[in-house]
Amino acid sequence: MSWLIVLLTFLLTSFNTTKNNNEHEKIAIIIPAFNEEENVSTVIEVIKKLDYVDEIIVVDDGSTDNTAEEVKKTKVTLLTHSKNKGKGEAIKTGYKYTDADILAFIDADIQNLTEKKVDAIIRPILEGKTEITKTKFAREKGRVTELTAKPLLNFFFPEISFEQPLSGQFAAKKSALKKINFEPDYGVDVGIVLDADVQGITIQEIDIGNIKHDMSPLEDLHLMANEVVRTIINRANNYGRIVLIDDIGYFIRMTIVGLSLIILGLFTIFFVKFFPLEIGVIIVIIGIVMTIYYLIKVIVKSIAMFKRIPKGNLLKSFIKIHFPVLISAIVLILMISTFIGAATFDNGSISIEPTSRNLILFSEDSSDAISVRGPYSVDSSFNNESNILRIPRDALDSLGLDYGDRLIIDNRPYEINQTTLDEVYILRLPAEVKQVLQLSDGDIIQNSRLTQIFEGNVAIHNISTTDNYTLSDSYIISPRHESYKLDITIDNQSFGSITGIFIENNTYAIKFNKDTIGTLNYTNGSFSKNSYIFNYDNHKITINITDDNITSIQQFLNSQQGHFLQINSVK
Repeated sequence: MSWLIVLLTFLLTSFNTTKNNNEHEKIAIIIPAFNEEENVSTVIEVIKKLDYVDEIIVVDDGSTDNTAEEVKKTKVTLLTHSKNKGKGEAIKTGYKYTDADILAFIDADIQNLTEKKVDAIIRPILEGKTEITKTKFAREKGRVTELTAKPLLNFFFPEISFEQPLSGQFAAKKSALKKINFEPDYGVDVGIVLDADVQGITIQEIDIGNIKHDMSPLEDLHLMANEVVRTIINRANNYGRIVLIDDIGYFIRMTIVGLSLIILGLFTIFFVKFFPLEIGVIIVIIGIVMTIYYLIKVIVKSIAMFKRIPKGNLLKSFIKIHFPVLISAIVLILMISTFIGAATFDNGSISIEPTSRNLILFSEDSSDAISVRGPYSVDSSFNNESNILRIPRDALDSLGLDYGDRLIIDNRPYEINQTTLDEVYILRLPAEVKQVLQLSDGDIIQNSRLTQIFEGNVAIHNISTTDNYTLSDSYIISPRHESYKLDITIDNQSFGSITGIFIENNTYAIKFNKDTIGTLNYTNGSFSKNSYIFNYDNHKITINITDDNITSIQQFLNSQQGHFLQINSVK
């Protein structure tokens, strides 16, 4: 039983501690009212239902109706202005009067206010999630908000993205409100939002659902728009946003121009052959001078501005407004790093040969329709691999080859093998192969140059293998040209397909094991028929030929060069 008593005592102590922590934060509701005799008492009665509210203050802003009399009936605190001073002054009067820790400001004309909506405004502050809350609610888009407030805010304070910056209802810790400059009129709402943003005070937009209240007449909207515009422009001036947009903005835009000129000049120097080299150099120099000059202007002006105004979210706005300069700088850094990476030193001279990857949108292999290939660097073969070529998978796809295939280079066969896991862009070639192909260690080969590098060499490509047969074709690597597709069946079983180039007026031999079983004749740009049948040792070999308007780099060996198609029995 003793442990149970201790546990109950601990729980009661925790409960009392929590209760005391909540009790020490005094909460006051301030209701600015001007000629609201019909609805103000209803708003008060709703707020009274919240048992944690310590004080309700109504500020009668010079009403000419019976607003004050209606408030007196509710027995809440009533403060009065002898004449109408504006909503901001009414809020300020209530703020100065109370010593509450948390204040909520509720309009007196809300016709469908509920304690749930009021609690939604205050609750995030009670729970320590934010210092200020402002509301948004279901309604038609406010004319002043959409036509006046939002365009100006997007221009001067782009980091502010509230759906309804002029919502009217808000709550805040008094410690946060001490940093706020209350506007005397309808500019008070947007002024609080702007001051909180610049001062770095946390502010959260709360959705309180549907709100019903009297729509302001057009003349009042005109006055409200003037006051909102004045508030935003004044804050923009006080917080350096006009300087940011005007002076610094111009300097940053000119910096971007300088960076763009550097990029343009470098591009023309290395990639545009018909463009005079001297002009490209001049463009780069002009770009460098402009960039340095205006960047210094940006830094000096920014330091001066940061020293005289609150920091808050200024840096965030600065980055958001002028993000393009960062992108331009990143592009330039990437370009320069590419050039540096492509620099080589030879006998006291510097050579820069930038290479690029190749984006392959379509290929003969439909399973590899989109890929980014290369570039590849040349290196020496491993020890004891004088007859092996280690070629990356992407390079093999471009050459129409696969691992296990063979390349005949200078009348010597070389087997194609896999690269190691950490060498996916390295071609390891024996010394004899590099000599024939006129390559050296460290050479960079673009994917688009592979065909040119290996052009004229014979490839023996394994097409497919079953339990009974192996099928391979032989071709010369050639420039891309129109080709034919051949579908091959053995004993009525599909065995694979190949694509290749046939040279006009040539004969092409087919070999089964060691015997030639037939030929295909390509005369005057066509075959005599689209399907060929060959019989060998009780086997039926069928070749169907189609022209699908495709191209290939594989030029089949004619009969004088060898056999373009080889079938072997597996024993």
